[in-house]
Amino acid sequence: MEFGIFMELSVPRPWTPESERQVYANALEQVRLADELGFDYVWAVEHHFLEEYSHCSAPDLFLTACAMQTSRIRIGHGVVPCVPQYQSPIRVAERAAVLDILSGGRLELGTGRSATWTELGGFRADPDETKKTWDEYVRVIPKMWMQERFSWEGRAFSMPERAVLPKPIQKPHPPMWVAVTSPGTEIDAADRGLGCLGLQPGGFSESEKKVNSYRSRIENCDPVGAFVNNKVHTVNFLSCAEDGDHARRCGLKVASMFSYMASQLLSAKEVLPTHSYPSAGLLPALRRESGSPGDAAKSFKGVTMGTPDDVASAIRQWEAVGFDGINFIHQFMEVVPQQYVLDSMRLFAEEVMPQFKVAPKNQPLVAGVR
Repeated sequence: MEFGIFMELSVPRPWTPESERQVYANALEQVRLADELGFDYVWAVEHHFLEEYSHCSAPDLFLTACAMQTSRIRIGHGVVPCVPQYQSPIRVAERAAVLDILSGGRLELGTGRSATWTELGGFRADPDETKKTWDEYVRVIPKMWMQERFSWEGRAFSMPERAVLPKPIQKPHPPMWVAVTSPGTEIDAADRGLGCLGLQPGGFSESEKKVNSYRSRIENCDPVGAFVNNKVHTVNFLSCAEDGDHARRCGLKVASMFSYMASQLLSAKEVLPTHSYPSAGLLPALRRESGSPGDAAKSFKGVTMGTPDDVASAIRQWEAVGFDGINFIHQFMEVVPQQYVLDSMRLFAEEVMPQFKVAPKNQPLVAGVR
């Protein structure tokens, strides 16, 4: 199993001149620690105009800072909205290549399309076009990286023959992913040979069906790049402490605030009726009525909150479903102290992570193979 940390960079009100700087400083401290502890990934989103929820509008700059302060953790640029009104695919390819160079070949590129009307409307983008433009972006970006010169006449953009520079360090190109938040996107990912970056936890049976569907489809895919990335990751809320009840109380603060803030977002589907943005709902298990915060955390099967044994047990369940990795949200709106986040990460790395980093019997680890 692979483990990552997932950054929204949320900034709660009331805002002061230091609010955003402190959130970014805390996030960078968490990234440095994750690198030291052996976490595999740091992922940073790209959002625009989402007050409090996410002030991460330039993730390439934040991730460059991450790359400069770490040595081994993979740099997850994702997801990048593949919408022409936001940015040209040329600029995505260029910035991603620079990030791969500066990180020493550690880039992972996640792709997707915005789901909120606040963002889409702010850029005057048509929600019915975003899946079509995403498809075009993921097909041309790897070509820009691999071909000495590139030209294109398409739906989302056109360009005469030019050298798109620089080229990434990783050859033939960095791994590519797609965010899976809408039903059916896992099939879109599989058909194109893209990694499945799950941003929405679901029940075990539902998740297993999606993973199995992805696995069967990707076997016969027509990859948009030079190779197939067949990894499937999910997302969860990490809160690990020796006192399980305390861990669940802290973890539920993060999960509940995330769920509450996400429910306040104005989705594209609510503004313009469209089949382009079906919704599966967000964290229904954590929003149900329950007697106490501890009970609420326990009622969500598979939540990675509690003692190290509790967290390890939950991870084994997700591993059995078929996931290759989990990316953890461990802070949101600064609702738990920074020291608690760091302590939780340390305890997880010391007592839980080693249980999932041991090679299976008769299959020794091979140096240099990811």
